[in-house]
Amino acid sequence: MSNIQGKVVIIMGASSGIGEATTKKLAQEGAKLVIAARREDRLKALVESLTNNEISYAVADVTNKDEVQAVVDLAIEKYGRVDVLYNNAGVMPLSPLSEKRFDEWRQMLDINIMGVLNGIAAVLPIMKKQQSGQIIATDSVAGHVVWPGSAVYSGTKFAVGAIMEGLRQEERESNIRSTIISPGAVATELYKTISNPELSESVKEGQRTPGFGLASEDIANAVAYVIGQPEHVSISEILIRPTKQDA
Repeated sequence: MSNIQGKVVIIMGASSGIGEATTKKLAQEGAKLVIAARREDRLKALVESLTNNEISYAVADVTNKDEVQAVVDLAIEKYGRVDVLYNNAGVMPLSPLSEKRFDEWRQMLDINIMGVLNGIAAVLPIMKKQQSGQIIATDSVAGHVVWPGSAVYSGTKFAVGAIMEGLRQEERESNIRSTIISPGAVATELYKTISNPELSESVKEGQRTPGFGLASEDIANAVAYVIGQPEHVSISEILIRPTKQDA
């Protein structure tokens, strides 16, 4: 029997890409799922496509702490516990600092950093009471490497790494595990959040290059690997690049 079987897992940012692929993977492994995102039509279609009956969805914006709390409350109402929170929501509007895209910077800070913190804050009291739990966040190779156009995005991802390491140190005695998944180039819709046309097209074209780029399912497999470990094993990070990626 899979070590994922029967675990109660919340996935934020579940409506497409990595979140959608992870939902399908964990449903297949027998997890009890509560999934959330902003697009209800996508969530509903995803739930209806799965034969696993133990899956619920809620519409939530990760920047709204009350909506995030409501997702966690739904999991408790249905299953009485939360074993795993996967903070996966994120945006990547790349641009040079000289373009002064203040609104996009704020959006990245709110979604990529505050979204993670809102999730942590919502589940931490429950997991401390349970004396067990696992919090996973999608970080990025950009949380390790900076390149032109990525300054603010990389800043948010470096921050996620620091927050999740702080969480590990603070809550290890409560048996709460912390993991960041740091993908390189993945073929997702993330390029659509880039308003700079040259950068958006560059990322999009990179995804189309034969033999380059990961599939969302590759990241879902990494998440399942982390969740499938026994409680005494804590994987702090998985850094996962396409073989041909340089940086």
